Amino acid sequence: MTKKLEIYQCPNCGNTIEVVLEGIGELVCCGQKMTLLTPKTIENKENQEKHLPYFEKTENEFLIKIGETEHPMEEEHYIQFIEAISKDKKYIKRKYLNPKEEPVLKLQCLDKGDLSAIEYCNVHGLWENKFSS
Repeated sequence: MTKKLEIYQCPNCGNTIEVVLEGIGELVCCGQKMTLLTPKTIENKENQEKHLPYFEKTENEFLIKIGETEHPMEEEHYIQFIEAISKDKKYIKRKYLNPKEEPVLKLQCLDKGDLSAIEYCNVHGLWENKFSS
């Protein structure tokens, strides 16, 4: 059974999907079962300084930045997307990125409550961090 907002990837071709609505079926691509991606978190010390999403409030914006040391955004190594998810999973904002772009997601509403932020690095995979207001 799949759950809302889980992310799966094909081990053969790399197709990556996010579940929009839960279902009882098995996700298959290239004739094989897709792999559920489990995000790395603050407990994963290796590569954390450049991959863990962190939160910053400014006067007019709420920013989700990738890495305390900004993540490289090169052709061979970059953040492919950043996503903010409300605690109740009703509100989602995703930004897709290309090499050379700044790895930041800007949110305009300052009253965010509790949030999760995930990012996907094309080399080091899925990472997640949480913000509590």
